[in-house]
Amino acid sequence: MPFTFQFGGSNAFGGGFNPESFQGGGANPRPRKPRKPRRAMGSAFSRTVTNLIVTLVFGLVYFYLELPALNLHAEEFYVFIFLLCAVYCVCAVFTSGFQGDGSVKGYFHFVRKQCAVPFLTLVVLIIALALGALSSWVVLRAGSYSKLLTIQAGDFTAEVEEISYDQIPMLDADSAARLGTRKLGELADMVSQFEILPTYTQINYQGRPVRVTSLRYGDLIKWFTNRGDGLPAYIIIDMVSQEAEVVRLPEGMKYTVAEHFGRNLYRHLRFNYPTMMFDEPVFEIDEQGTPYWVCSRIVRTIGLFGGVDVKGAVLVNAVTGESEYYEQVPSWVDRLYSADIIVQQYDFYGMYHNGFLNSMFGQKDVTVTTDGYNYIALEDDVYMYTGVTSVTSDESNIGFILSNQRTKDTRFYPIAGAEEFSAMDSAESQVQMMSYKATFPLLLNIANQPTYFMALKGADGLVKMFAMVNVQQYDVVSTGSTVAECETNYRQTLAHRGLIAAGDQKPAAGDAQEQEGIVAEIRSAVIGGDTHYYVRMEDSLGYLDFNTAEVPLAVLLNVRDHIRYTFVLESAEFPKHGIVPATGFEYVDWDN
Repeated sequence: MPFTFQFGGSNAFGGGFNPESFQGGGANPRPRKPRKPRRAMGSAFSRTVTNLIVTLVFGLVYFYLELPALNLHAEEFYVFIFLLCAVYCVCAVFTSGFQGDGSVKGYFHFVRKQCAVPFLTLVVLIIALALGALSSWVVLRAGSYSKLLTIQAGDFTAEVEEISYDQIPMLDADSAARLGTRKLGELADMVSQFEILPTYTQINYQGRPVRVTSLRYGDLIKWFTNRGDGLPAYIIIDMVSQEAEVVRLPEGMKYTVAEHFGRNLYRHLRFNYPTMMFDEPVFEIDEQGTPYWVCSRIVRTIGLFGGVDVKGAVLVNAVTGESEYYEQVPSWVDRLYSADIIVQQYDFYGMYHNGFLNSMFGQKDVTVTTDGYNYIALEDDVYMYTGVTSVTSDESNIGFILSNQRTKDTRFYPIAGAEEFSAMDSAESQVQMMSYKATFPLLLNIANQPTYFMALKGADGLVKMFAMVNVQQYDVVSTGSTVAECETNYRQTLAHRGLIAAGDQKPAAGDAQEQEGIVAEIRSAVIGGDTHYYVRMEDSLGYLDFNTAEVPLAVLLNVRDHIRYTFVLESAEFPKHGIVPATGFEYVDWDN
């Protein structure tokens, strides 16, 4: 009987291959058991309570650590709410017993059914974010962005006076930090426990431009051992005399950015002002030397997320933690608007004041700020200075702005000339054998000439010389080992180039000078058998020294006399404080 092979037969060999019945070793097929559904935990009410408790605990921990502002204008608020909704939904999956095929679609349907409220909240968040971003889009709101900063045209020579050199900051932030670190290193009781917070703030303090900063704990162990007394001092760097001072406090600072837990400044602010958004806090001191943190309040003025601006500030006493919000800050506050905000707002103005399309095509009158800025003290306020250049140019400025960091009053001065880095290169070329590096310059009025003033630093980071560069003709450069010497050399160079008259040069040290004014105060003393009358004129803090052996008529001087006097300076400028030898005087309007 012939052997036949049958497909689909029922015999063991010729029955065909059934992959579902192949179990190996000839085992019989096993039916799959259906997945056993997980049972829900308790009643619907208890599950909801459990979900809420877990979500609340997560929310409290997250809020304590991340400190999001509870504000619709804050992006972190949306992240916070999104996470809360997500945590609730995940808890619901575990407590309600998820039954489904395990696919993404299955979870989606479960969440929509069991977590309707958080699900709808997420949908609303996504819609709000989309609408908020659209309402803040610069393409649609270019006009609003260009109006964030009000720009007034200014006359440089008429509005910017020649300021006294005891108001010119001669140190940049890096040099100030070096001096502060060196000063702290001299104090054995502090250097082993504390470090200097690197964020120095430039302010006017008692009529002087200074940089101030707080201390911070050396590490966590030193925080544990010193937190009871707080931080014992802060640092003041005089920007003119280049002197550093450690100011010890009767009671230590307990509310700083270096603290932890409830005394941490960021946490202290958030718990007291949960809905406010803040810029980075800055350290300042008032005229009595009390340390404060100035915490500028950030607002969004265009749509939900655009148009960053400042509206007042919270002032926090660094010692006691007492805080108060001021919409109009006290006059001693010098830094309310950060340089970054002012620069950003000017760039919006420069880019978009003729419309968004013009900023992309044609670019008529499109300007931007230069890379860098500096600060200068004027009229008891601190002003930020930066240059302005055409968006298509990187070699020259078309002008510059001065912006008050307390009020945001901003003036634009249309003076074409070299941009700051070209001026820095020009100054460095004068001392190339010494390899000094120029700091970012200030802008001064010298003999009605816009002038870049900068310090020249050595490899050790300390100031070695000073330089002045004419803005409009940056090949006019002068240097000097002191500010007075630098300025004298600069005026001589200006006169030699015909930019100023010879009479506009300041007399050199030792030259006799003549001025007139009204006597405000008279004092006397006997020195070496001769009577000396020390006369202070109005608008002056220095004294004229009249020796009666040489000027006998000095005994007749009275307060309110109007006189014309001659004197001799020992340096190239009249000191703000001090005594200057006077060689004679005559009355003006004797009959009056």
